[in-house]
Amino acid sequence: MRPIPQSQPFISRYRLKTRGYLNAVSSRREFEGVLIRVGEGFGCIHPWPELGDLPLGKCLADLAGERRWPLVRRALRCAEYDAAARSHEESLFEEMAVPPSHATLANVEVAGIIRAVEAGFGLVKLKCGRDLEQEAALLEAMAAEFPALRWRLDFNESLTADEATAFLAGLSATARGALDFVEDPCPFSESTWAELHRRTGVALAVDLEASPLSAAAQVMVIKPAIDEPFLLAEAALRHRQRVVLTSYMDHPLGQTFAAWEAARLGLQFPGLSGVCGLQTHHLFEPDAFTEALGPWSPVFQAPAGTGLGFDDFLEALPWTRHY
Repeated sequence: MRPIPQSQPFISRYRLKTRGYLNAVSSRREFEGVLIRVGEGFGCIHPWPELGDLPLGKCLADLAGERRWPLVRRALRCAEYDAAARSHEESLFEEMAVPPSHATLANVEVAGIIRAVEAGFGLVKLKCGRDLEQEAALLEAMAAEFPALRWRLDFNESLTADEATAFLAGLSATARGALDFVEDPCPFSESTWAELHRRTGVALAVDLEASPLSAAAQVMVIKPAIDEPFLLAEAALRHRQRVVLTSYMDHPLGQTFAAWEAARLGLQFPGLSGVCGLQTHHLFEPDAFTEALGPWSPVFQAPAGTGLGFDDFLEALPWTRHY
């Protein structure tokens, strides 16, 4: 690709349309973000204001100015890694092993779970918190129907501690035993989560408050779109936590960056992370970028091309410095 001066990043705006609601805290079906281009490298800024990010306009102001916010800084770091590989006409995925993924399901439906099983997934992550009674009933039925399937439930801190305790304690021993972990059941605090884990026996995963100080969690969720994986991985080792890397439910370029960071972390910390959450392109209506990632399966298919891939698609986008 032809080089671009590295003074001010170029941007290309995009809009993703989802197949359904993506979590308990968002009622949007369309998501706006930008791809950035710095020299030969590319990155992705995909804000989630519902989860504490700045709105897109303020992210762009930060990109043009001080670059203080993690989402902006990580997109620039992505572009830096991407540019280094493209300058040598190499793929970042050469000789890299991307961990397998769970099936992320935004809608609590039997049909989606059956499709996940048929696609070969052994772990299913359900976005929960909209209808606890329905979600508990589905989990009970599916735990009986597919006894080998493991479950990850993500509530995005939508419950109180008492609601989370009641939900988990109300599950049968079979359903509760099928849980791999419950992510962000309620706002994090060391004492609250320690008590929740003691009372339910369920592993708890911290995401929204992921930090080196979150010792009460048994699992740390790392999102390379906003997190520095190596720093959090070192903290997880100190606390004897498992690590799960996930995408930011963002543009396929951002998803691909998360997959590469998961592979890179595996080289530095062998065995620390297991099944990750890197397959989320199926949650959106298809386009050329999503199609390049191949069919929905536990195995990540790296897109063809140099760097993070997508060479021809990225080159064909309209790029501007008008923020």
